[in-house]
Amino acid sequence: MPDEEPVFLVDPNSNPVAVKIVGRASFQNVMPLQDFLKDATKTGSRSYVFDFSCCTGMDSTVLGVLAGCALELRKLEPKGSLVLSRLSERNTALVRGLGLHRIATLDSSDPAIDASAVTESLQAGQIDELDSARLCLEAHENLVETDGGNETKFQDVISYLKNRVSEG
Repeated sequence: MPDEEPVFLVDPNSNPVAVKIVGRASFQNVMPLQDFLKDATKTGSRSYVFDFSCCTGMDSTVLGVLAGCALELRKLEPKGSLVLSRLSERNTALVRGLGLHRIATLDSSDPAIDASAVTESLQAGQIDELDSARLCLEAHENLVETDGGNETKFQDVISYLKNRVSEG
């Protein structure tokens, strides 16, 4: 049985941009979040705060999407910021294990967001297998860029995804 689709709630007009993840986030449902982050950054958003208090889990693709956002924000002038707030012990271990704590701020306190304003839900569209493979490949390459030690962890996944994408 596939994971129940989580809800990504956002307040795109806040500063920092507020994002709350409800449920389990995975490669199967993270595309709307990636699209939102890329679009918001293109239109000038430079700071993001994520509230993970209701996130029941996430996979490496989700972490790679977050890493990609943090890496892009670090390239901007002035640099942007990504705050990961209210992570569970398990999610904190995942974030630290892949090195995201080096490019994002971990904050165990209440997020600096107005919970009543984080109400816009990102909607998932249909994603085909090839788009999913591209998303997963980009996310895992982001993780390798974040921490070179991730290369050995994900070399087989990256190799498989590169072959899948090249086959079309």
